[in-house]
Amino acid sequence: MSEIDDSSAPLIEHLAELRTRIIKSVAAFLVAMVLCFTVAEPILEFIAEPIADVLRARGQPAQLIFTAPQEKFFVLIRISVIAGFALSFPVIAHQLWRFIAPGLYKTEQRAFLPFILASPALFTLGAAFAHYVVTPLAMNFFIGFSDAIPALVNVVTGTVPVGVVENEELRTVFLGSVRESLDLSLKFIFAFGLCFQLPVLLTLMGMAGLVSAEGLNNVRKYAVVAILVLAAVVTPPDVITQLILFTVVYGLYEVSIWLVRLVERRKERELRAAGLLDEDESL
Repeated sequence: MSEIDDSSAPLIEHLAELRTRIIKSVAAFLVAMVLCFTVAEPILEFIAEPIADVLRARGQPAQLIFTAPQEKFFVLIRISVIAGFALSFPVIAHQLWRFIAPGLYKTEQRAFLPFILASPALFTLGAAFAHYVVTPLAMNFFIGFSDAIPALVNVVTGTVPVGVVENEELRTVFLGSVRESLDLSLKFIFAFGLCFQLPVLLTLMGMAGLVSAEGLNNVRKYAVVAILVLAAVVTPPDVITQLILFTVVYGLYEVSIWLVRLVERRKERELRAAGLLDEDESL
């Protein structure tokens, strides 16, 4: 017990500390949200850039519409909330760590800290992969079903001036809503950000003894089927996009097996050093 940080504070003091940590976290979030609202428009343009690129390639104006007076305002608020949480996450994670760290052994602190740092980094990597690779492919696939807007069509209303083209056939054109387009882009970002958490999740489960490298090896064929189903659900019905997602997630699964194996080997060395495991035995 000597390894545990000295902490004999009663329950009231722990609750008071928790309240302080929550207040600091909420304050950091609110400040970050307000700051992000001042740049919400550029953030919206950045998220919508894959759609704009597809529209430019089709010879259409790179623009989105809103169908309600308050729609764009609430879209900017939503962007501010999400971006504000991302910006304040280091402060929130630090406050969380300061609260739980005194109750952990020193070895547990050294073990968990890399995962706390790796989780947001992997989420950012997955979000970037979704934004720069998956979203452009998906938007090109979905928007490709609409007809290109001819030069005489009003890009706001989608109508042709009366008397200009008498016998023009019916066209289905894409007039993207700001809210719905943002929703689709954010779904890809969050889906891939969470998928990239797979190594962190499985490694932590390996540390807790809930999974083993041998067990993950034995269920590899089931994991392949599950990843294929995930690729079919998350991505559009486009073979290239599905293959990209399958390759990335399966690669993360193999990396997870390797990380769990490293954890098991470290446990074996520690048990042998403590005399709890013979040299010819293994976990």
